[in-house]
Amino acid sequence: MAPASVDHDQKAEELRKATTFHPSLWGDFFLTYQPPTAPQHEYMKERAVVLREDVRKIVNGSTDLRETMDLIITLQRLGLDYYYENEIDKLLQDIHNLDYNDKDLNLVSLRFYLLRKNNYDVSSDVFLNFKIQDGNFAIADTRSLLSLYNAAYLRRHGDKVLDEAISFTRCCLQDIVEHSESPFAKEVSSSLHTPLFRRVGILEARNYIPIYEKEATRNEAILEYAKLNFYLQQLVFCEELKHCTMWWKEFLVKSKMTFVRDRIVEVYFWMNGACYDPPYSHSRIILTKITSLVTILDDMFDTYGTTEECIKFAEAINRWNESAVPLLPEYMKGFYLFLLETFYSFEDELGPEKSYRVLYLKEAREQTADHSASTVHCYMKEHGTTMNDACEKIKELTEDLWKDMLEQCLALKGLPKVVPRTVFDFSRTTDNMYKNCDAFTSSQALKQMIELLFVEPIPE
Repeated sequence: MAPASVDHDQKAEELRKATTFHPSLWGDFFLTYQPPTAPQHEYMKERAVVLREDVRKIVNGSTDLRETMDLIITLQRLGLDYYYENEIDKLLQDIHNLDYNDKDLNLVSLRFYLLRKNNYDVSSDVFLNFKIQDGNFAIADTRSLLSLYNAAYLRRHGDKVLDEAISFTRCCLQDIVEHSESPFAKEVSSSLHTPLFRRVGILEARNYIPIYEKEATRNEAILEYAKLNFYLQQLVFCEELKHCTMWWKEFLVKSKMTFVRDRIVEVYFWMNGACYDPPYSHSRIILTKITSLVTILDDMFDTYGTTEECIKFAEAINRWNESAVPLLPEYMKGFYLFLLETFYSFEDELGPEKSYRVLYLKEAREQTADHSASTVHCYMKEHGTTMNDACEKIKELTEDLWKDMLEQCLALKGLPKVVPRTVFDFSRTTDNMYKNCDAFTSSQALKQMIELLFVEPIPE
């Protein structure tokens, strides 16, 4: 019998010929593209400064509890909350401390949603007030049901009343969607697809601005500022995409690796969703490069390299210097040198106190024979289940992980808010990438979202 490594190497040779990924959907597009708002850049910056302070006055002048909660949620959905963190923190303290009507389902749901989202460890028992004798929730108006539904997704282990609230409200809201074509029904449909807490922030801002524009209660200063802020961010994103595309083109020339997934725009989109606020430009670029390099390793180990070649590459990673190049097969040498060059550039840019560690790249990977061995397929193989059963089980495990994250974040005391926020933002953007399919590998599923975020202007 042939050794297992020989069988794997034979399969690897077959995969070298058989495995192909669709080409980039973007090519050199972002090397030259500029959003149509680019000529108005200076005016928009000046106008945004004025509007930012106008909105600050609105935030500081907010006193009514319900209006204050609506205002905070609006700013969060429009992507403006970053500019008013101190003011919002003070308002949240007031919301937490003030007496409120615990018989008003919409108000209770909004309060619970905001406080738990912002790391206040409030009890879910308040929702027991809305259950009737048979154990079900009392029927309520659509807006209150939607608020309860969104609030319930900030659940942790043991929040049985929130698990029940999701089941109850989902059934009610699905019926509303099926029998109504109103604009609010579209809002309900969006929440059924992705609850408010789990949406990628920058995508939510892009999608919500035109919705907010049609609301009768909109504030014109907030609306104008949201548009200008998004356009200014879009200009920055396109410059970052240009930089990342140039870096990727350099990699393709130096490495000559034609078998890897050409997904630099999709990787940037992914990382952008995890850290989209203005100060994090450097983070977005570095994370895009690191994730692209990890993707190359994934393709090289899973779909192209033989066992022997991958062992040699792992040895080279352990050495982490140019002396390891002779160990490698010819097709790996260019990539290895580019890998070193990229990480050395990170260290030069960030300085000794902030240098990113590269030790995690030294860990050996257990190999699988096919690129298509997804989590679902692995679960099917391990437990002998059907694809449908495996998908349902993965959904259950995913829900448990969301509960785990919330539980851990609520337990964190004294850490900067950016810590739990970053954890959730990475989870949100990953959920968005893999919610219905592997949208990274088959990236046609992302094309419309990428166009919305980086290419298309907000409709007037």
